Amino acid sequence: MPIIDWPEAERPREKLLRRGANALTDAELLAIFLRTGSKGITAIDLAYKLLNNFSSLRNLFNANLEDFSQTKGVGPAKYVQLQAA
Repeated sequence: MPIIDWPEAERPREKLLRRGANALTDAELLAIFLRTGSKGITAIDLAYKLLNNFSSLRNLFNANLEDFSQTKGVGPAKYVQLQAA
C-alpha cells in the first residue's frame, strides 16, 4: 500500500512534523531522504531493505555506488541523494 494511503499519523513526514525526528525509526528517517520507493515498493520498505543489507546507517552512507546499487530499486540517483544528505 502506498504511504499516501497510510493513516496520516503513521506517515514519516507527518510523524516528524508532529513528534520530531527522535520519534522516527532509522528506516523512517531514511525513507524521508529517499523520497520515493520504486516500482512495487514503498520508500519505507526500500529503507528497511537497505538497512538490512548494510546493517547500519553508517555503513549505508559509507558504501560506494557499486555496493549500494546491488540493492534492487536503488541506483545512482538515490545514491547521490543520500551522499548529499
